[in-house]
Amino acid sequence: MKLNWGTGIVITIIAFIAFIMYFVITMSTDHTYSHDLVTEKYYQKELQYQEEIDAEKNLNKLTSKVTVQRTDKGLKIELPKEFKNKNIEGKVFLYRPSNKQLDFDIPISTSNTYLLVPEQRLVDGRWNIIVFWTYKNKPYLFKNEIVY
Repeated sequence: MKLNWGTGIVITIIAFIAFIMYFVITMSTDHTYSHDLVTEKYYQKELQYQEEIDAEKNLNKLTSKVTVQRTDKGLKIELPKEFKNKNIEGKVFLYRPSNKQLDFDIPISTSNTYLLVPEQRLVDGRWNIIVFWTYKNKPYLFKNEIVY
């Protein structure tokens, strides 16, 4: 049987479509490729984005900054010197982009001058740290990415 150029083009297009459809079906049905949103309440968090911008601006106005250090006991997060031993309310949220089951948050206690995240809770790899606190009804926000 002799094939002309029109038949060859049609066969090539059909083979290409079959190739693409194979990968689309494989990626959508295989559970190892499941992708989640960054947060469950993605659109509600988007509406609060201006508040986060204002809180980051408040942090940038301070003379000292938040420091994050890896120690032998864990991850040491130290708030700016203006807030030591003062009545602040807030939390530290550690977000693991590769596995949402490892995400956790810790409330900020004012008894210590720093917050220590135990090493047992941290798995090696990339972490996003979000420190949010309020002092005298003024919000402050610190975001950082680390590799632990």
